[in-house]
Amino acid sequence: MKRLLLATLAAVGAMAALPAAAQFQKPEDAIKYRQSAFTVMGNHVGRIGAMASGRAPFDAKAAAESANIVATLASLPGTAFGPGTDKGMPNRAKPEIWSDAAKFKAANDKMIAEVAKLDAAAKSGSLDAIKAAMGAVGGSCKACHDDFRAEKYSN
Repeated sequence: MKRLLLATLAAVGAMAALPAAAQFQKPEDAIKYRQSAFTVMGNHVGRIGAMASGRAPFDAKAAAESANIVATLASLPGTAFGPGTDKGMPNRAKPEIWSDAAKFKAANDKMIAEVAKLDAAAKSGSLDAIKAAMGAVGGSCKACHDDFRAEKYSN
């Protein structure tokens, strides 16, 4: 029994030590993964944004649920920008993601932090708090898109 436990712990430790990019067999897998995560995040941020701007009725429960989804997904796309994932299928990632990786990581970290604040604001149920947090989330998304997202898909 003790050997089984040690073997299990060793296997779990080895798997945890693998880089996140190792989960992708091909560059296409990483591109699809990050695009899917961004799509779901964008849909839920859009729902909250519609409420914050008055284009949709405010529903505190729906806003909190959407913010929680965005917060849960926020760290996922960053793991899918590994070496070689700039090619393989059409995508809008600019080369600066890889040539200025530190700046990209800082922008990604900023987005994650702002999304966490939006999640907290949405849990409060306060529309005013959500509006304030949405401004910061939108700003972090725009800054990253301006620096790292191409207008058109690559071929």
